[in-house]
Amino acid sequence: MQPRTEPTITLHRRRDRDGRPTNDRRLARELAEGRYVRIAPGSYVPGEAWRALKPIDRHYVRVVEVVDRAQSPVVASHFAAAAVWGIDLIGAWPAMVDVLVPRTGGGRSSGAFRRRTTTYADAATVEWRGHAITTPAQTALDLARIGTFTAGVIALDQVRWARRKEGPLATLAEIEDALSSDPRRSARVRAALEFSTDLSDSVRESEGRVLIDRLGFPAPVLQKRFELPSGRLADVDYYFEEFDHAAEFDGVGKYLDSALRNGRTAEEVLVAEKDRGDELQRAVRAFSRWRTPAHKDPRLLYDILSGAGLPSRLARPPAGLVWR
Repeated sequence: MQPRTEPTITLHRRRDRDGRPTNDRRLARELAEGRYVRIAPGSYVPGEAWRALKPIDRHYVRVVEVVDRAQSPVVASHFAAAAVWGIDLIGAWPAMVDVLVPRTGGGRSSGAFRRRTTTYADAATVEWRGHAITTPAQTALDLARIGTFTAGVIALDQVRWARRKEGPLATLAEIEDALSSDPRRSARVRAALEFSTDLSDSVRESEGRVLIDRLGFPAPVLQKRFELPSGRLADVDYYFEEFDHAAEFDGVGKYLDSALRNGRTAEEVLVAEKDRGDELQRAVRAFSRWRTPAHKDPRLLYDILSGAGLPSRLARPPAGLVWR
């Protein structure tokens, strides 16, 4: 799979005005009113189009603009490379663009770049827009190295995702090769890779799988397919086979994102999803669903699953528990 190269949003640059003066007062007013958004010094995008972008795509636009302005070749890495490859995350994207530099050159960040030092010269990269970018395997390992265990699993799951239309960004063997060539040995990165899967369809599914494990519940089968009485097929996020218990993270994107509704209204999607849930409930012994709050407070997820009869080897977690 090739990295994406061109933003889908129009960029306006002061340097491209062929010597024509810019009305600074009008520009300041349009920025204040939100009609334009400044993404780098002298670079602006239409505000409405910017706000319509997903956070990962906003960072991608910023990466393209900042890298294009670089006066010498750079190696985009970490979050910058993730945005280019389409490796999403949970939480806010950084304001600066990550690039790799040799440790001997120093890691001080300045301007729009955040410099990430490295002690090895053979970081896996490919050419991109006249510069270089770390490969998907290298990018996922780098994110696992600097982030939490959960963040590492999320990145690795997305890179390995087998149901991507174009295929996985990297195979397990390719990631293993990248890890074996890295002299920085990290038990957490190795653990995240061993826990990762090529079956997780979203970042929230990956996060939920980590929480299910840490809450002491049995490991589920992923993407279990059911043929429902109506004849439709339903793939559920998690299935606890021994207990005939199906479970799903219920994201709101399917209702709010027009690109995911396939021409249907939010109400039509809601009714169809309810009918699907009702059929699933009749097909299994137990069926659980939850939304984002249950990930932010794991006690809620514990109560949902245990309340539906799924046993845990651990007691209910205390309030405010945060796993790294």
